Amino acid sequence: MLLIAIGLALLGAFGLRAQRRELQSAAETDSLTGLSNRRRLLEDLERRVARAGEAPAMLALFDLNGFKAYNDTFGHLAGDALLKRLSGRLQLAVSPAARAYRLGGDEFCVLADIAGHAEVERAASAALREQGEGFDVTAACGIVLIPSDVDSATEALRVADQRMYAAKMGSSRSPEHQSKDVLIRVLAERHPDLGDHLDGVAELAEAVARRLELDDQECARIRHAAELHDIGKVAIPDSILVKPGPLDEEEWAFMRRHTIIGERILAAAPSLKPVGDLVRSSHERFDGAGYPDGLAGDEIPVGARVIAVCDAFDAMLADRPYSQGLLVVWW
Repeated sequence: MLLIAIGLALLGAFGLRAQRRELQSAAETDSLTGLSNRRRLLEDLERRVARAGEAPAMLALFDLNGFKAYNDTFGHLAGDALLKRLSGRLQLAVSPAARAYRLGGDEFCVLADIAGHAEVERAASAALREQGEGFDVTAACGIVLIPSDVDSATEALRVADQRMYAAKMGSSRSPEHQSKDVLIRVLAERHPDLGDHLDGVAELAEAVARRLELDDQECARIRHAAELHDIGKVAIPDSILVKPGPLDEEEWAFMRRHTIIGERILAAAPSLKPVGDLVRSSHERFDGAGYPDGLAGDEIPVGARVIAVCDAFDAMLADRPYSQGLLVVWW
């Protein structure tokens, strides 16, 4: 009887241990794709950071381009099926050199040894791509190297997210870039003479932003806002825009509404909402005498201040219907 009791106790202990392992596995696994989840990533990342001095690592964060459009077009069931397919390919592509994770939504992550990390990143990017009739899903990627780039798990995720977002903003397939290109074409059709001015302001604004050592995400947002800071002028009559002389007070009041109109236009594209915020403030002045909100000093977003200065500089050099551009000599 004693042996039976001991045997039953052992079986119970083994069963309890197995149940705990199953619960632990379930808590660390994404239910849709079977990949490790965010919780497991944070645990693994903390361990990799702790021993990064002897075993450097790479963290790669991926966000799908075109997935929302795919989901909206084909439905959520098809979207879930696509995520499962891509997850399976990702796991196969990086194993056994790295571990793949799904952070939620259409975000994935890979944690790998630094040796051969470029090959792992290329394999993962290829695995997270699918094309078909009427759709093209790709992945934007942000990479950090541990410990050369960062020295904590929190910082690793933050920097990887920033770099991924910057890559997404710069991607010709990203929603931000597609929406921006459409609006720029609309503005160019309506006012062809604005093209050179917008290009000049955008290039100068991005250069200034980088000189100020702003992060890649903010630099990309400032460039897009500079390219679109005059989008509200599509609603301004030509009689005001190309008037061969100074504007009267009523005309100026109408003109000053173009930043508000621009913000509203951009708000229609959710991906451009942060850009719209900068466009609204792009004609504020440091002394509070700008428009539309009369912001002053540090109340004005840094990006909007950069655009305002670059816009004014470019305008000084340009010939207008009512004024001659300044001649600048560099030496």
